[in-house]
Amino acid sequence: MRTAIVILNWNGRRHLERFLGSVAEYTPAQAHIIVADNGSTDTSMQFLAEQYPQVRLLRLDRNYGFAEGYNRALKHIDADCYVLLNSDVEVTEGWLEPLVAMLENNPHVAAVAPKIRSYTTRGNFEYAGAAGGFIDILGYPFCRGRILSHVECDNGQYDTPREVFWASGAAFCCRADIFRQLGGFDSDFFAHMEEIDLCWRMQIAGYKVMVEPRSCVYHLGGGTMPNESPDKLYLNYRNNLAMIFKCAPAAQRLLAAVIRPMTDMLSAAIYVAKGDFRLAGATLRAYRDFLAWHGALARKRREVRATRRTESRQIYRGSIVLRYMAGRKTFGNIM
Repeated sequence: MRTAIVILNWNGRRHLERFLGSVAEYTPAQAHIIVADNGSTDTSMQFLAEQYPQVRLLRLDRNYGFAEGYNRALKHIDADCYVLLNSDVEVTEGWLEPLVAMLENNPHVAAVAPKIRSYTTRGNFEYAGAAGGFIDILGYPFCRGRILSHVECDNGQYDTPREVFWASGAAFCCRADIFRQLGGFDSDFFAHMEEIDLCWRMQIAGYKVMVEPRSCVYHLGGGTMPNESPDKLYLNYRNNLAMIFKCAPAAQRLLAAVIRPMTDMLSAAIYVAKGDFRLAGATLRAYRDFLAWHGALARKRREVRATRRTESRQIYRGSIVLRYMAGRKTFGNIM
């Protein structure tokens, strides 16, 4: 398969200096490395031109965010397989071949993720991906190797390939034709949750999402928005609600509509009790904008459901929050 590794950059020279060397070293010569720049104002492009002349540069006129930035960039890239890679990811020897082989050997697989470890705590899984992602019945994401805030050490317990619900956008390998067929990422998301939304739409259309742990990468995380950023919390809440509205079958959508506001408002109250009014405000703002988005989301839902061939079998039918509160903090104890 003709493979393109595409790194979306926005004022990320420090990450390119730190991580691009591993990508250049461990990517086979037949795969192309492309940096798509989201209107950076730092010296990223100068650095690339001087230090990595073999890397193709695509310049966008402004910052379109993760979702629309990739959508625009990928329109200009002719490949059978896209590997979308965060600029703060370190790859390892032999990282690419198992991902491409998974797609080549399994025509019903639309996307595949590597195992993602923490760059700073290298024996641990990384929060945003670990060894493959899932959601629970209320739409809360979790991973093989990370339940809510509890991250496991990687002791080989999840080293078998398996079907999952979502592949992390930090290292997202997919078939180019299916990406285009489904319209790519939802550009209205801007950033966060867009890869989970796309994976859900892939499954509705009859395809599978896999994790291939023989491929391993290390992710720094928090490169664009810190974990405690109100903007990040806002996007995660708003986009998660939008994703459920668009993609969930009727029973799940109804359950989430009844229970999610209660659990999310409880979270907002906890933020207030801790004196973190910015995070509480971000939660309320997410609900305000989600409700204002209702008409557009209804149209999108009709489009998504029109592609339906099946429903995902990888949604956990319980509550990850309740399981966590009961002391079940590892994927093995829950699933």
